[in-house]
Amino acid sequence: MSILNVLLRPDKLLVAVDTLAQDAHTGQQSQGAKLLLIPQYNLVLACRGSAQFFLRIYELCLQASFRADFTMEQLMAELGLVIDKVWPAYVEAADRAGLPRSDLHTELVLGGWSPKNGRMMATAYAKDAGGAAAVVQVLAGGLASPGEPLRCRLESLEPVDVLEAGRLQAEFLNRASGREVAGGRLIAASIARGRAEVQDLGEI
Repeated sequence: MSILNVLLRPDKLLVAVDTLAQDAHTGQQSQGAKLLLIPQYNLVLACRGSAQFFLRIYELCLQASFRADFTMEQLMAELGLVIDKVWPAYVEAADRAGLPRSDLHTELVLGGWSPKNGRMMATAYAKDAGGAAAVVQVLAGGLASPGEPLRCRLESLEPVDVLEAGRLQAEFLNRASGREVAGGRLIAASIARGRAEVQDLGEI
């Protein structure tokens, strides 16, 4: 399980993820993209959990963004239903590959500038193999996943503080799992009105 952090202000959105990826079949580690942009609408989609499922959802979001009537608000409202629709095929593929269902889970965040509301907005989505509908949560101030190691820390948009939070989370996850499940580098997408920047904050 990896790191997914969101800091949300009316005029700025920051999403940070680690890059450690692991092949579910071989266990081989690599570096993975866990956040991707929809640049023409100044949106970011990020994940914690299955990379294959994330890429499928990103593909569908990107396709939707080409519609003439596209709005981020509509995509945010519909994405939970899209996740529920796509999930059974992912579970079936995992069953065929012999992956335990307890390993099937995803957390996603979609966020960016809302022209309709005149501010940054972000929504979080969570899904597992239990059969329940996706959990959808409109974010008010942000999200830290995992949150336990950051309970006593103040939120900060400063890169050095975001990196230190990621290091604390990686240590927590790896210690709890007894193996390396989070790490690599911390990548942050910073979204402001009319601007999106992706930055490598450093090793965690």
